[in-house]
Amino acid sequence: MSGESFNWHEFLGRWQEEWVPRADEDGGQSIVPLGRPGADGAAIAAAEERLGERLPPSYREFLAVSDGWHVDQTAGVYQLGGAADIGWFQDPYDMTPLYEENLGDNPRKEDVLLAGMWQRALRLETDSDMSYALLDPGDSDQDGEWALYVYKGWGGELPDRYPSFRAYMEAMYRGFHSGRVERPDFVNATTRAQDAHVEEARLLALRGRYEEALPLLEEALSFGRPRSAVLLNQLRHLLAPHSSRGYGNLAADPRYLPEILPVEAMTPARGEWRLGGDDHWLGMMAARGAARKTAEIVLSTMRDGTHRYAPPGPWGRAVAEARESARWGATDAAWRVLRDALPLWEAPGPLLIAPIGLLADPVLGPLITPERGREILATPRAGETGPAPEPVPDLDPPGLAWLTEPAANRRPLDGYRCVWVEGIDPARLPALIGEEGAELSAPADPRMASWRAPKPHEREGMELWEDRAVVAVGRTAEAWAFAVDGHSHHHLNELFVSPAPAASSSGRAVVVWRDPRRSFPGDHPAAFHLSVAEQGEELYAFTVRGTEIQRFGAIPEALDPARLFCPENSELDCELRVLEALHTELGLSLPRFALTQGRLRTFTTRSWTRAPRAGEGFASISFVRHRP
Repeated sequence: MSGESFNWHEFLGRWQEEWVPRADEDGGQSIVPLGRPGADGAAIAAAEERLGERLPPSYREFLAVSDGWHVDQTAGVYQLGGAADIGWFQDPYDMTPLYEENLGDNPRKEDVLLAGMWQRALRLETDSDMSYALLDPGDSDQDGEWALYVYKGWGGELPDRYPSFRAYMEAMYRGFHSGRVERPDFVNATTRAQDAHVEEARLLALRGRYEEALPLLEEALSFGRPRSAVLLNQLRHLLAPHSSRGYGNLAADPRYLPEILPVEAMTPARGEWRLGGDDHWLGMMAARGAARKTAEIVLSTMRDGTHRYAPPGPWGRAVAEARESARWGATDAAWRVLRDALPLWEAPGPLLIAPIGLLADPVLGPLITPERGREILATPRAGETGPAPEPVPDLDPPGLAWLTEPAANRRPLDGYRCVWVEGIDPARLPALIGEEGAELSAPADPRMASWRAPKPHEREGMELWEDRAVVAVGRTAEAWAFAVDGHSHHHLNELFVSPAPAASSSGRAVVVWRDPRRSFPGDHPAAFHLSVAEQGEELYAFTVRGTEIQRFGAIPEALDPARLFCPENSELDCELRVLEALHTELGLSLPRFALTQGRLRTFTTRSWTRAPRAGEGFASISFVRHRP
């Protein structure tokens, strides 16, 4: 507030002039004097002498204009006293020890101030609902302003803090407006100005100037202005794409329903709705005006991953093209299609300022990172013009080296196993290496795919020695179809049979399996397997287990395990060397974003292990965690 001038006469006069009762109050209360004549200098000086403290600047200036005020909060403080009414609070309810006992060994400065506030504070209110307005001289700023705390004794929450008396009064004025927004006759210069700000912010947002739109909408929302919340939530949602936002009654409007209702269904579809389950959510949507049957269908498609964001026109065609790329793992290419088409997006009505429906699409939604959300907001659209933003960088690094990075979201004991087939449609992979009747699933989180892998004891007709994997499917930039078990918990043992020959009936196939060191159960050294096949025949292969190397066929020099797995190098260094060689020699890659954050289709493979032969044995161990 340093250097700012504030006209209390104008501010309080406007408040008094605009005053009307709330919509739920008796309409006869049309004239209520909110303030009193200002206190003269002698009265303010007498109060300061009695208190032994000079009052903070904004409160002194207020008293000189109005010696008290009818705040009229819905529940809380109703009346602020004048200079002769105020006095020290003196902590009559022993709040200090309650707050001090929770400070801990290294408390925050604000917690220390709050704990000491109760004995220092100046009490301002004279009428309230078990609430207190407390000015704290111990919590002051460089301008001499004291923080004001409002404590609602019936609520049990921490007090609300305002940096000064002026900040508190401005907040109460905004609350006065918010409490009367439902009155159709509540129209004045302030409401008209805030509504104009909302419209200005809407146009700024469509022109890509969302950073200018944000403060206008935030201020309008603090006044409770219609449309401000739904517009602001769209900006905030794209700035934090994985958060949850509500859009009020917008889902009931046929113009907005295809975009908004699926977005509203995202939280219950993820199983994160904690307020009474699906029935409560469906009832809430019905109360907002959305047909219950429609809401049920949308929730069902969101839950099973079959929902499709399908807007009309050129933007819709770009969305379909991007989905086709993303569903096979080409997420950067998909984003570039969306980015180029963003100016073609058309708003179905004035209350939609961004393609929010993208967030609910099971394939395209995960592509919208906070950085890409900002790029959407910074792109002019819906017929508006402005400078295009700087494109955000692609997210996928080339090759396979990223598999060694902690950022890949791999757990320390996880391994990975992959199959690549050159030049085929990924949709053919289930027929080549899938279990009997295998089909591609709806888009799924690849990070959770291995946890859905069928256990031998869980399926009829499945032998205990079998090792079937749930793999995520896609296509690399180099036109290799891939199938990846990104969190393999199985051990690369002597019964392993490479799926490369079966996969190679239509083109060259490569299989890689990394099995990390496991100390429980038993002691298994780290292992790495590579096999390459063509036309159903294995061309070459090697398996490195600890210091032991098994090899088959004419292995290219660039992939020679004796060169790549040097005893003097660490396990991580060896893994990195072989992955880089696979990229350089064979052109293999995997899309990091799709496999760690995206949604790919999955299927269950045939067993990666063969049946034990006569005289061979095997062990099957299951662990069950019991909660105490």
